[in-house]
Amino acid sequence: MFATVEEAAEKLARAGYLPSREIATAVFLADRLEKPILVEGPAGVGKTELARAFAQASSRSLVRLQCYEGLDESKALYEWEYAKQLLFTQLLRDRIGEAVSGAESLAEAADRIAGEGNVFFSERFLLPRPVLRAITSEEPALLLVDEIDKADPELEAFLLEVLSEWTVTVPEIGTIRARQVPRVVLTSNAARDLSDALKRRCLHLHIDFPSRERELAIVRAKVPEAAEALARAVVAAVGKLRTLDLKKAPSIAETLDWIRALAVLNATELDAALLDDTLNVVLKYEADLSRARERRGEWLI
Repeated sequence: MFATVEEAAEKLARAGYLPSREIATAVFLADRLEKPILVEGPAGVGKTELARAFAQASSRSLVRLQCYEGLDESKALYEWEYAKQLLFTQLLRDRIGEAVSGAESLAEAADRIAGEGNVFFSERFLLPRPVLRAITSEEPALLLVDEIDKADPELEAFLLEVLSEWTVTVPEIGTIRARQVPRVVLTSNAARDLSDALKRRCLHLHIDFPSRERELAIVRAKVPEAAEALARAVVAAVGKLRTLDLKKAPSIAETLDWIRALAVLNATELDAALLDDTLNVVLKYEADLSRARERRGEWLI
């Protein structure tokens, strides 16, 4: 566990994530209170990266559940290895034959097989998916439920049992309790509203676009080869681009992509010609590109 907020911030920074005080505090509390943390914000502001850094900073293995429409409990929790079950059935057919030998009816044969126990529905044939892997991990783990807003509401209901009791229920086996309480980070781009029940069980953290000073610090840390003047110009330009009425405002991920592209091109400053060649790195829609070029005088320094 982190001893202080400052320690959490220092270890996150060592893991390659430069947190604000609010972010470091949220991570510290999530760790000490053993509560999930729900991280919301625009795409590309570092929500998933925060989970990776949290795992590294707390010496936990990262287990990721990528959400999507149609994701069901079996793919999130576990599946039965039917091919393995069938193979074992074939290998043990002689023993099965011995077990039912002399049975006078199908019902008696079924009772005899049942008397052998639930042989083919045991942990031997259980294929754990991310949630069960995090729950049963022998080593400390962090479960990342990425983009939960893309999943169906039914998945939220299933997760409530995990987040409330740190248990999962496998009907054929019973209730499985966490060997160690995992840390949990859920991310959302706010594609839909999440349930109050889920939010109530989580600490909430909203990550927005960083301040100019913090974004410049991130650029320096992630792309140290970029010239200082170029880094400052790009950060300032991206900040002004975000004030335009764009379909997809550039995030810190696009800022880093842009500065890396410019560094590869050996650029030392951002001029109009270079901008025309590379603006598609930072803006992803043609309408946004056209608008930015039309209003270049408002944001290009």
